[in-house]
Amino acid sequence: MTITPDSLEPALSVRQVLTLERVLAGEPEVVAGASHLDRPVRWVHVAEAADVGVMLSGGEMVLTTGVLLAGDEDKQAEYVRSLHRAEAAAVVLGLGRAFPATPDVMRRAAERCGLPMVVLHRPFPFAELTEEVQSRLVRRKFAAVSLSEAVRTELTALITAGAPLQRLLDEVARHSACPVVVTNLAHRVLGTAGERPAVDDVLRDWERIARQAGGVEGDGWIRAELGGRGERWGRIVLCGYRGDTATGRLLADRAAEALVLHRMLAGGAACSWEEQSAQSLLTDLVSGVVPARQLLPRARAAGLPVNRRTFVPLVVRDGDPARLERLLRLLGLPGLVAELADGATAVLLSLPRDQDAGALAAHFAARLRTETGPDHTVVAAAEARAAWDDVPTGLREAQHVADAVADSSAVLDLPPVVRLKDVHLRGLIRLLRDDPHVQSFAERELDGLLRETDEDLLPVLRTYLATGRNKSRTAQLHHVSRPALYRRLEAIQVRLGVDLDDFEQAASVHIALLAHDAQQQ
Repeated sequence: MTITPDSLEPALSVRQVLTLERVLAGEPEVVAGASHLDRPVRWVHVAEAADVGVMLSGGEMVLTTGVLLAGDEDKQAEYVRSLHRAEAAAVVLGLGRAFPATPDVMRRAAERCGLPMVVLHRPFPFAELTEEVQSRLVRRKFAAVSLSEAVRTELTALITAGAPLQRLLDEVARHSACPVVVTNLAHRVLGTAGERPAVDDVLRDWERIARQAGGVEGDGWIRAELGGRGERWGRIVLCGYRGDTATGRLLADRAAEALVLHRMLAGGAACSWEEQSAQSLLTDLVSGVVPARQLLPRARAAGLPVNRRTFVPLVVRDGDPARLERLLRLLGLPGLVAELADGATAVLLSLPRDQDAGALAAHFAARLRTETGPDHTVVAAAEARAAWDDVPTGLREAQHVADAVADSSAVLDLPPVVRLKDVHLRGLIRLLRDDPHVQSFAERELDGLLRETDEDLLPVLRTYLATGRNKSRTAQLHHVSRPALYRRLEAIQVRLGVDLDDFEQAASVHIALLAHDAQQQ
């Protein structure tokens, strides 16, 4: 059976102890400190001496008959003050021969100290209460330790199996039954787990919440530091844990141990967690499966400025995400970087509205091309977006532009930043590539070449048409002589049954070739 906070016996508070059947038999009455009855009871202790506080360590419910206090009001007041100094949970006085009624001195002292004081109006064997509470507390501690060890075992098994960070966090959230957040020391969210609506509620105001959770624990907010060898690099936070704090700390500590081990086995690459977080966010934005408005808390928690900003969606072909991250930091451009599929990397810039988004995007692209060479990188961009809700459309547009020029960047005269207006017909064909009529047209027009595999004619045709039927440029790019190129062009025309000097026929073949290439991607 899986042990969860709901399956653990609730931690006992003073209020809960007073509702136990054995205690009710003694007719308990709260005579002081009624507003402090939710204090947790760590143990039950029977004590009569006035200086009882020296024997306590805090959290005890102290049971007494007051036999050594009767007739001495100073001792009665000191008894209560001693319990308060020792941070006892409550004092329970059994009325009888020593005190037939509530001693007013003890009641006033308890009220001043804020110490819950309870009197029992009927004779009551303290041994029964001690046995009941102690057994419950022992069962609770045993269950907490069992939960801790179960979590440690399961997380270790996941790490051994090579599970990613998200899988570990999902397991921690399952056991804790509350949202789980991992951050770096700057409160930037590196990972989350738990039910999505609850996680979004936590992230919606994360900056304020993180500062509170980073300093104190309360209302189920429990944190554990991540680090080792004297260096801290993050923390894990259980957000709104419903069980008792001690059990929550055990869970958080086991989770922290596992995350540190996971990072160590990954070579200490904590930054990869940031990359995974950005990748998850940008992938969800591009896919459109999750509405952009619902992703806004995640973006803010990931460190992306979102208030009164201009967003510039970029997609870089054959760009190294780590290099792009470094370049953003070097240029002082706030943004997220994430690797998508098929060699594309998404970059979402978040710029102040008074800055020239187009100029900054062009500067970024120029610096990148300087580092990598113009023949190795394509930077595609959508028009800047002023509203967060428009970012997914912008990212998909940038991805479309990057895909449209993926195979032709070397033969096309492209600007540093390629936009939708720069891809012309190629962009339209890319959008229509899955249309069966377009597919049939491409196969029909290119049939004579597609059935031949012994000659390198298709690449020559592609370059020839992409360069505007420039024979010199085509020969140069394919490292052949002009006469050799003429022979290949003649073979292409024979196979296809077309005249490439005729504009309409050449255009038809060009469209078919663009459609064929788009279908192969």
